[in-house]
Parts: sequence; C-alpha cells; structure tokens
Amino acid sequence: MTQEQKIIRNKLGLLKLAQTLGSVSEACKVLGFSRDSFYRFKELYETGGETALAEISRKKPNLKNRADPQIEEAVVSFAVEQPAYGQVRVANELRKRGLSVSPAGVRTIWLRHDLQTFQQRLKALSAKVAQEGLILTEDQLRALEKAKEEKAAHGEIETEHPGYLGAQDTYYVGNIKGVGRIYQQTFIDTYSKVALVKLYDRKHAITAADMLNDRVLPFFEEHEVPLLRILTDRGSEYCGNRETHEYQLYLDIEAIDHTRTKTKSPQTNGICERFHQTIQNEFYASAFRRKLYHSLDELQADVDVWIASYNTERTHSGKYCYGKTPMQTLVESASLARDKQLDRIMPISDSVVPNA
Repeated sequence: MTQEQKIIRNKLGLLKLAQTLGSVSEACKVLGFSRDSFYRFKELYETGGETALAEISRKKPNLKNRADPQIEEAVVSFAVEQPAYGQVRVANELRKRGLSVSPAGVRTIWLRHDLQTFQQRLKALSAKVAQEGLILTEDQLRALEKAKEEKAAHGEIETEHPGYLGAQDTYYVGNIKGVGRIYQQTFIDTYSKVALVKLYDRKHAITAADMLNDRVLPFFEEHEVPLLRILTDRGSEYCGNRETHEYQLYLDIEAIDHTRTKTKSPQTNGICERFHQTIQNEFYASAFRRKLYHSLDELQADVDVWIASYNTERTHSGKYCYGKTPMQTLVESASLARDKQLDRIMPISDSVVPNA
C-alpha cells in the first residue's frame, strides 16, 4: 500500500466512524482529527469521491507566479549573450528592450536553468558555441578570456603537452636545528604533473635559477622535450629588473617565456600549493620525527627518494594523467611536444633547376 492510499484510508475511516458512532466529535477525538478537517473531508468525498481525498502537495509550483515564457526565454538568452552581467544590469538591459523583469526575477530564472553564477553562464556559452558553432561577440570573447585568466590565477592552466608550461614556486620547509633555514624550490610540469625539487638554505634569485639549471632543464633535455614557458608568483626571487635579475637573465638566455600570477590574486602558485601540502603531509611531517638531520644534503637524499616514488609509483587522476603515473604520462605524451617543434620548422622545398 502506497503512502497516498494510507492517507485516503485514514480519511475514509474518519467518515465511516462518525457515521457508525453517530457523533462527529467522538470520531474526531478517537482518530485525532479536528471537526474542521472532518467537514472538509466530507465535502471533498461528496464532490469527488475517494480520489479527492488524496493529499495535495504544497510543493507544486504556483504557475501564476512564473515569469512570462517570453521574458524567461529572453533572460536565458541574455545570460549567454552577456555572461559577465549581473542580475541588476540584466534587468535594466531587458527593460530597455521593453521586457519588464526585476533583478530578483532574473535570479529566479537563472536558478531554474542553473545559470546563477558567472562560471555556469560561461559553461553554457561554451556548450552553445561547441554545439552550434556560433561566432563570438567581443563581449563574449572578453568574458571567456577573463575566465581563462581567473583559472590561471588559481592553478587551472590550459596546457598542450609536456614542457608547454612549468610551474615554479618556493616553499619554506622550516628551521631545523643543526641545519638552519630550509627552502624548497619546486618545479611541476603542468601537463604530466612530474615534480622536481631541490633544497637550499636561502631564498634568492640565484637559487631559483640554479634549480632550473641543475635539475629542470637537464631532465627535459634527457627526454628530448623543450621547456617553453614557466609560471611563477611575483616573489622577489622570480621578478626584478630584466638586466640585472639573475632569474630573469637565465630565462632570457634559455629562451623560456615567463608568466606571472595576477597581482590582485593571492601571491601563491596554486599548482605548486597542492603539491606542497602533499609533500608536507606525506614526507616532512613524518621524516623529522623519524630522523635527526645534520646537513642539507642528507635531507635532500631522502627527499629525492620520495620524489622518485611520487613520479614513478603514485598514480594521478588529473586531466591528462587518467590514472597513470606522472613519468608514464610524460613518456607516453613526449611525442606531442616533439611534433609541435616539428610544426614550427618550415620544410625547405627542393630548388628547381631549369633545363639546359
């Protein structure tokens, strides 16, 4: 028996009990109903039979309060047309077109269509472009570019192949007795998620450049993958006068493009931040409890062991790893980087020698 059938049976029982006892008050007292409910049930039963006694859900929408279909369609279309506009501006723009809708009404329509946030409206725009092949307006292009910059600031970078973009950041490990201050230079390939680290006793532009020269570039040369671009925050070890700053000079010499996080965003590199949390929780937090280190080289040796395990044994569920290890991802996709390099080389056509 369904819940609805139980409700109908209880109401019918009240009507029959009142008829049997000959007293509405006694029947209501026995079954726990009010007299008003009894007479309401009686009226419903007399006009519509048993089906009229079914419970009426209060969750059904009041269609009289719904916006006009023409206005709702216009709000949804405008959300794709101008995804960066807020609800107040949308209501004002539609009013200019002769459609009267309040800002609250705009938001209600957005909620029904999952368009209430800027990211959701951008997602709808991207889907529409993919499905219908629309030509984007300047406002739509600007909105998509803004979203791309926001993703870059939070570590969500579009990357095409290994070596396309690397993220570098400085992590303060701590001040260890007998060793002193320890800083970790971290490099992560944003495509394969391969991580490389080196420890230093200071935070300086020279150490940032040394990390690239000693660990990063030799690694990519070994796998015949060129490193094209690096993303860093705006720390003093990465940014400065291009003519005198050691890190900037090194990037110029190696022809590596330099991208920095946005000024208004937190001065952290989101890609490396997640890795720093992982290495802190899984290595440093336990390593300093198990062993007393006396030198930076001793700690570096143990870090290298952990990094080797991270790159070759630990599977990732990232956008390009698909459950493979970072090194497996890099080796299997290295051909993408090589193909891109070949695309940049223009083929030399054979010279045509005229007949004698």
